[in-house]
Amino acid sequence: MSMIFWKHHRFNSIARRKKKATKHDSKVKLRRLIGQSQVRQKLRAVETEFEALREESKLMIQKSVRTQIRLALMFNILRAREEDDLAKAVHFTHLLREIVAEENLQQQTLDS
Repeated sequence: MSMIFWKHHRFNSIARRKKKATKHDSKVKLRRLIGQSQVRQKLRAVETEFEALREESKLMIQKSVRTQIRLALMFNILRAREEDDLAKAVHFTHLLREIVAEENLQQQTLDS
């Protein structure tokens, strides 16, 4: 009878260890899933911030290009006046006014 007792005891012991291991595995899986979820959330936040920064950079580049164009037109206006080429000066002034008016219109559209 003691042999049966020991086999039963050993079986119960193995069953308890198996149950404990299964519980431990479940906790590990849950922690892993939670960790993966947190990583996904952080990744989404980083991607969103990246897109915002990319858009901001794009706008800054566009503003810089527009500024360079305006400066080039102003320089051409001054050079045309120095050379007494009033037709060119008027032409460049007209272009500059059109560009500034268009930018003002775009800004008003963005503000409203």
